[in-house]
Amino acid sequence: MLVAEDSLTGLKLIEKALADAGYETVTATDGEEADRKIRTEPLDAAIIDIVMPKKNGYQVCRELRKDPNYQYLPIIFISSKNEASDRIWGLRQGANEYLVKPFQMTDLVNTLRKYIPIS
Repeated sequence: MLVAEDSLTGLKLIEKALADAGYETVTATDGEEADRKIRTEPLDAAIIDIVMPKKNGYQVCRELRKDPNYQYLPIIFISSKNEASDRIWGLRQGANEYLVKPFQMTDLVNTLRKYIPIS
């Protein structure tokens, strides 16, 4: 599971919540690092912040959806962008889900379980 978030505090909170739920994570703090790790690590899903340095989450998602190897990788956007148009745009870029910050970690875990169940 990749978690791409440029806020180190947010990254640690998400990482802990996912570990507590039984998920192993790989982390990235910018879009280029996220893209590189998605393409080099065996991952089941990606949780990607939209506003990140070097490459934003929209760009990462669009590039992944163009690649047949990652066309079906579950992608969950997390963002402080909370307008309906932001959510629609994020889903049009290829994300499976869009969660608005601040969110409850249980909501993130439950959303992830729809795509990657833990037995």
